[in-house]
Parts: sequence; C-alpha cells; structure tokens
Amino acid sequence: MRLIIFTILASICIFNSILAQSGSITGIVKDENNNHLMAATVLVLENNIGTTTDENGKYSINSIDEGTYTLRVSYLGYEPVEVTVDIISGKETQQDIALESADNTLQAVEIIGRRARTYKNAVSFAGTKTATLIKDIPQAISYVTKEIFADQQAYRIGDIVKNISGVNMFSGYDDFTFRGFRSGSSDSKMINGLRTVGIFGPQPILTNMERVEVIKGPASALFANTQPGGTMNYVTKKPLDESRKAISFTVGSFNTLRATADFTGRMNEDGSLLYRVNLGYEDGDSHRDLQKNKTFMIAPSVSFIPTKNTRINFDLVISQYKGKLDRGQPIFGATSGTDLTSTPPSFAIGEANDYHTNNVQYFTLSLNHQFSSRLSFNSSYMRFTWDEDLFEHRTSNSFALDSAGTQIPTLMGMQVINRVRKQVSDNLTNYLVYKVQTGKISHQWVAGLDYIQQTQPIGGGQSIARGYRKKDGNITTTYNPSDADNYVFENGLPVPNIPHFSLENPQYNVSYPHEYIFNVKQSYSPTKYYTFGAYLQGQLSIDRFKVLLALRQEFYRDVLNFKQPSEDKVKQEKLLPRLGLVYDITENINVYATYTESFQPQTSSILLNPELGGPFDPLSARMWEVGSKNELIQDRLSLNVALYRIEQNNILVNANDPSNPDLLQQRGQEVSKGIEIDVMGNILSNLSVTANYSYNDTRITESDNEEEIGRIKENAPFHQGGFWTKYTMNSGLLKGLGIGIGSNFVTNRVTFDTYTLGLKLPGYVVADAAVYYKVDRFNISVNFNNIFDKTHWTGGYSYTRLFPGAPRNYLLNVAYTF
Repeated sequence: MRLIIFTILASICIFNSILAQSGSITGIVKDENNNHLMAATVLVLENNIGTTTDENGKYSINSIDEGTYTLRVSYLGYEPVEVTVDIISGKETQQDIALESADNTLQAVEIIGRRARTYKNAVSFAGTKTATLIKDIPQAISYVTKEIFADQQAYRIGDIVKNISGVNMFSGYDDFTFRGFRSGSSDSKMINGLRTVGIFGPQPILTNMERVEVIKGPASALFANTQPGGTMNYVTKKPLDESRKAISFTVGSFNTLRATADFTGRMNEDGSLLYRVNLGYEDGDSHRDLQKNKTFMIAPSVSFIPTKNTRINFDLVISQYKGKLDRGQPIFGATSGTDLTSTPPSFAIGEANDYHTNNVQYFTLSLNHQFSSRLSFNSSYMRFTWDEDLFEHRTSNSFALDSAGTQIPTLMGMQVINRVRKQVSDNLTNYLVYKVQTGKISHQWVAGLDYIQQTQPIGGGQSIARGYRKKDGNITTTYNPSDADNYVFENGLPVPNIPHFSLENPQYNVSYPHEYIFNVKQSYSPTKYYTFGAYLQGQLSIDRFKVLLALRQEFYRDVLNFKQPSEDKVKQEKLLPRLGLVYDITENINVYATYTESFQPQTSSILLNPELGGPFDPLSARMWEVGSKNELIQDRLSLNVALYRIEQNNILVNANDPSNPDLLQQRGQEVSKGIEIDVMGNILSNLSVTANYSYNDTRITESDNEEEIGRIKENAPFHQGGFWTKYTMNSGLLKGLGIGIGSNFVTNRVTFDTYTLGLKLPGYVVADAAVYYKVDRFNISVNFNNIFDKTHWTGGYSYTRLFPGAPRNYLLNVAYTF
C-alpha cells in the first residue's frame, strides 16, 4: 500500500514538473449582450484538449506546447467560433470570446452528435419526432447522458436506471417498472426512436450510447403500440465535426476486465464526411454464482453532408453476449417463512456447462433533406436482428414433492431447456415537417407514415425435460399422489425427470442433454406482426403559450401460422389522440398539462383460440399529467416536476376455472398515480449533480375478483429516489482531483407471492463514492459501489426467483484522450 501511495505522489510531481514547461491559455466567454456564459465548451482542436467555462464564463487550459493552435468555442443556441492563438512556453495567453445567437441550431433529426460534455441535455428528438427543447415538450422526459455513464462507470442499462425517477428494476433482466407498470418485451424500448426486438435476458451495454431517455406515460401517439408506464429510447453516438479520440481500460471486483474506444472526427477537409467508431469488450464474472459475462461490440457510424440541405447517417452495430441466463436466487419454501437469506444472495441454480449466447446486429439509415426554410423531409430505417442459443438447468418454479404431494422447502424442482430462435424487426418512418408563421402564431406541422414489422423465421424451437418418471417409462408434468403406485420411487420420494437441487447442499456438475428425457418438444412456427400508422402533429406557439395537437390512426395486423396453409390474420385498429399545453411563466419557468392514450393489441394466438374465452378488447390506457420545467443557473441546471394519473383497462388474467385452466378473462382497470422530481446539470462549472425522487401508487381498481381490488402491483415501490454529485478541484495543488458521492433508495415492494404466501422485498439504501484524478490527457478514477455492503434485492418474482443487488465492489478505470 505504501508503495502504491508513493508511486501516485511521485507521478503527480513528475506530471506537475512537465506541465510547468508548457504554456497556457485563459479567457472569458460572453454573448453579444456581454453576459457571461457558463459551461461553454472550449477546445484546442490540434491536440483535443478542452474544458468548460465556470459560473463567471472563465476558462483555463494548461500544459500546451509552444506553437500556433485553433481554439473552438461552442454553446447550445449560439454559433460556434474558431480563433487562432499563439502559445508561448512558460507564459499565459489571454483570449476572450464573444458568441452570437444562432437562429436555427437544432437538427431536424439527430445525424450529427451532441457536443456537450455535461449531465444536462436540452433537446429531445423522440418526444415529438422533431428537435424540440425538453422544456417545451408537454410531457415528462427523463434522461441519463454518457457523462453520467462515465462518472458512475456504468456499463449496462441496469446500472443507470437509478438516475431516473419512477423507473426501477423488475428483475435481473432487461426488465423494468415504469410508473408502476412492467415494461414489455419490445413495445417499451426504442433505438433512436425505432422499435427493437424484445430480448429476454442480457441487458444492453452502453458502449455506443450517447444517452438514455424515458418518455413517461403512454407514447402510442408517437410509436404505435406501447406500454402505459413509459418508453425507453436509446440514443446512439453520432459522428462529430471535431476530432475526439478516447480509450479506456477497467478492472475491478468479480474478475472484471473491460476495454472501450471511441474515435470521431472528419474524414475529409470540408467536413462533409464524418465518422465515429465505438468498440467495447468485457470479460468477467458476477456477484452471482456460476454467472459470467463475455461481451463485445463493434459500432461504426458515418455521417455524409453533401450540401447544407441534405444530411445522411448510417449506423451499424454488431454485438455478442456469452454467459449464462441468471434465473435468480431461490430461497427456502413458503412453509419455512420468508427468510430472504435462507440461501446466500450469491446463490444460483444451474450446472457448470450451461450457456446462453445472444447475437445482436442492427443498422440504421437516416436522411434529412431541407427543401426550403419551411419544408423538410425526414426518413429513417432500421433492421434489428437477434438470435439466441440457450442450454440451461433452471427451476420448475416449484419445490420438490414427497410421496403425499407435500412441498419439500429445501429441495427445488428442476427442468432443462434447450432453445434456439431468431427474431427480426424492420422499422421505417417517413415524415414531412412544415414551418409557417400566420400572424402572431408560429406553426410546426409534422405529417408522417410509420411501418413496423417483426418476424420469427422458420427454424426455431425448444426442448424441455421436466416432470416425474412413471414405471411405464413415461413422464408426467407433475406428481399425482392418488396414482402413486405407477410412479418410480427412490429413498421414499417420487423420482423426477431432472434431479432435484438441494438448497442446503448445492452441487454443480457438468451435464449434457443425452442424460435426460425431453418430454416437451416444440418447433416454433414462423410468426409475423406488422403495424402501420398515419399521423398529424401540430406545434403552435403564440406569445407565452405553446400547444401540441396530435392524432394517429394505427392499423395493427397479427398473422397466425405465417406462411402455413392455415395462415390467419387478426386486424386491430385504434385512433390515438395527444393534447398538450405549455405556458411560459418566465423565460426559464414553464408549466404544462397533457392528455394522451395508448393501446396494446392482443395477439392472434389468443384471439383465434375459442377455448380461451375471447374475443378480447385491446389493452388501452390514458394519462393526465401536469408539471413544471425549470431552467436554473443560466440554463445549466434543470428542475422538472410532474404529477400524473394513468388508467389501464382490459388486462388479461387467468379466469381460474377448474374445468378450463387456460380460460382467460379481462380485468377491469389498474390505476397509477404519483409525483416525480428530476434535477440534473451543473451548479458550478466544476460541480455536477443528478437527483431524482418519485412517489407512485399503482393498484388494481376494478376486477371481477373482489379480493384483487386494492392490491398493489408487483415491484412498484411507493417511494424511490437518489442522487449523484461530482466535484472537481480546478485550481491549486489539488487541481484535477475530483470526488463523487451518491446514494439511491427503494421502499418495500410486493411480489407475485405476496398475497398468497406473504413474500415481500424489503426496501434499501445503497451508497456509492468515487475518486477522480485528471492530468493532461489522462483520467484515473476509482468507483466504490455499495460502500456499506448493504444486502438488498433489486427485484424478484417469487420464492424461487429473487434478484439480489451486488455487494460492495470497486472498479478502477484508466482513460486517455488524444
């Protein structure tokens, strides 16, 4: 330890002595009205060294070799400025900059990347399908930028949802709760506003992400069939018209090893061709037994700007995840109480040679063409492909049975699943944007057509081995004690097809498919659904009022037995309105109100099966929301507050009919209501903060089963929130040293076993901290997560499947920019 401390101190002294031989540049950035601009970006183009201005508009860049350089200063809403400066060794060069307001600084679609390097993001393209200031959108939109990813050393989407109000983990998968409602597979997730395939299992990594946005509440008026609680939009990094290059290496707990690279800049002198390449690699274990992560990602992006009126962008992402599918922590059965630590939180069930491989490829092509100052055309297409190869030993979601059919709480029933499948999604969106001024009213109209298609091609299938063995060699789904004489027994217990797993004395072996009798074999029939919609949206502004009016007609088609002789099609249609109003109390304080609806069609496999009790109406939801959006400290800090009520109707549930166990019925209504608060940005130029809090109450309000009325929805806590702040010394002997601290909390949650067996997940508070040191182009950081080693559960289903959070751990990162 002494050697490490001595090495660090010696390195700092050496760096300081090197810096003393260079020159520096300092100055003040102002606007045309002589106002100081805080957090403007100042960059030396030749060596890519940069900084941001403080609350007085002042900047300072040290350790620049003698020579002539180009200084670029940029700030949202202002035209960037480039000036030539001469640096003299041992001297400080003074260079003040004045920026002029830009009439039109927002792209129509996000083809060129975001230059800002702060926690705050001002613009959303997904909230209205046009580049609109978030404060002018009459609906809550939360986000997390890549700067927060870096400061928290977040690598997966699950690492950063704690920064978003009203969002928490439902399980350990790519599976969340938005405002009390569970996210769906593919109808709550977008990439650049385009629909993905719903991947079950591994969470997306953040290597190529610029930010993650959550559009709160129904978003069907924008994106067709969506979940009522919210829609998550992943915004990928786009090329920049300035050179930035960075590499980083990370090691840490659980044998973690990561490497990333991010290169961007011009490919030709005039800047008409830009590029960006993101690379990511990870190899590590987990805080969960047996679990391993091995991922890689290659993500190139090219922007072509042949004229000032035409912009084209192409993104390609190739990624692979190799590991095991973590089915969660099982605990002793309900007959032994609800002790969540009856097994260690690290405890997992499986075999040593289980595997789960996921390959994801997607590419996006986007076009923006400006016909005139009033009319533009936008088009985007994305093809998303996912294939899965799975072999796993997992629970049967039940405990072993003795000869009398009674559960044995320390022995877990097991099954083996071998699965191969592929899914492909195609998205195409085309729309025109028309801007016009009529008297005092400014109009922006959007008219468009969307097409979404998802298919599962022929060739997929799965085999399942489970149940109990009978003397005649057959396998039954479960053990029937009234027919005990026909079952095989060993040590007084009915013999399962897959050996039971002991929770008291776990054994991990190497097992293969030929050892089991696969009594369930299923070939996946080709499937297809497609939906197309036409919409019209108007954004009108007069004095301090802004009005958003939108209407979308959706045509949904689900094909059963696709490409088979018995092919059949289900048609479902919906007219979706959206109405919002924004009022500017002051230049920096807005209040808003909104009403919007969503729908989710029932699948053809349900609607065309008469034994299930249909026909059924589509799921529908509507939301009322009011709130305030505030820009503070010279627009460097945002404070957003939202109050909402969401009603979801026509939820399908099992009818609990003994004569027809598959019979379904529609539950009347579920209601979510609450309040959310989000704060993010810079208090000072060297003090960044993100904070959030939400209160949510989501319950069943109407049901034919009176016992259900008033029940709280699963994994929907009443209270949750957190904060993260980073402070960096910008002068003195400790210049470049930074400290980060944060915490997040979640209150108690119910599970699927709460109202039958009494299982609840306890609330928790987790604290994190980090230390940073930046010198010249090097960044060194150490993050300490869960520093008080709090045992906690981020989500869970039942006694057989709980998802513990990570114990105390660390990550050490070294990064270099050039």
